[in-house]
Amino acid sequence: MASEEIRNSQTDQLLTPANSAFIIIDYQPIQVSSIRSIPRDELVFNIVSTAKAALNYDLPIIHSTVNVATGRNKPPIQELQDVLGHLPTYDRTSINSWEDIGFKQAVKAIGRRKLIMTALWTEACLTFPALDAIQEGYEVYVPVDAVGGTSLAAHEAALRRLEQAGAKLISRVQMYCELQRDWAREATVPGFMGVFDNFDGFNPEKAAQEKTTP
Repeated sequence: MASEEIRNSQTDQLLTPANSAFIIIDYQPIQVSSIRSIPRDELVFNIVSTAKAALNYDLPIIHSTVNVATGRNKPPIQELQDVLGHLPTYDRTSINSWEDIGFKQAVKAIGRRKLIMTALWTEACLTFPALDAIQEGYEVYVPVDAVGGTSLAAHEAALRRLEQAGAKLISRVQMYCELQRDWAREATVPGFMGVFDNFDGFNPEKAAQEKTTP
């Protein structure tokens, strides 16, 4: 059996490398250390993996920080700097990044309507710009296992509010699969395989190989 003809990557209702952009906001030491909705090591693994996926599929990336220039906060965690350190960051003082002129202009300049948005915390720095983006006609997709809140209740309440406003809730695995879509697109398959690595070190592919090794 053969795959159907590749859809128009610009108008496809699903996420494609040609119609999506990746937004990452405030994965800085203070914010990461305050997360209570997901184990912090799992959160870090998931957001780093998601950022790697954005690079693998060559998505435009907008990376924002808060209060670095003022000295009140530190740069992004090193694990993310190792992956995204070559990209510019849009530093701001506003909790809502959509109210920062530089950030908003950068998003609009990309010209893509599907925004995969990640941020800490879910209840503030993700919710506020996501609601504003939706209001302005963007489609917002949230990888729920790559974001976190100051409590499980705060995280879940924020996700409900976002969903009620029209945001699409996805997982990092769903994001990878939606962007890949067909194994015949071989150039991105090696980068995709990292999806099977878990934060606790388990990799089914490696496990299967080890099991068959005498």
